[in-house]
Amino acid sequence: MNVQTLAEKLNLTLLVEGDLERDVTDCYIGDLLSWVMGRAPEDSVWLTVMGNINSIAVATLADVSCIVLVENAALDAEAKAKAEMHGVTIYQTEENSYSLAVKINELLL
Repeated sequence: MNVQTLAEKLNLTLLVEGDLERDVTDCYIGDLLSWVMGRAPEDSVWLTVMGNINSIAVATLADVSCIVLVENAALDAEAKAKAEMHGVTIYQTEENSYSLAVKINELLL
């Protein structure tokens, strides 16, 4: 499944458009950036509340498919600009990480 299809099925709000055709193979939940950087699987959807510039760097280093800001977490302007520059796709949802991860798991099975 690709990023765009996943987002459509989950009714996610697009904040920054990157590669919407990129494959999604896994899901990772985490807010401790150093932890995520070393553990998020490549091509995963990263669920977090961290909408700052450092999260864009982590997403790039971990090579995740996209970031989903859960619980309507905000994306700051500096992070948005950096995400656009690096082609990092970012979505937002009002759902919490657990509820969304369950739905993602069902879609990826």
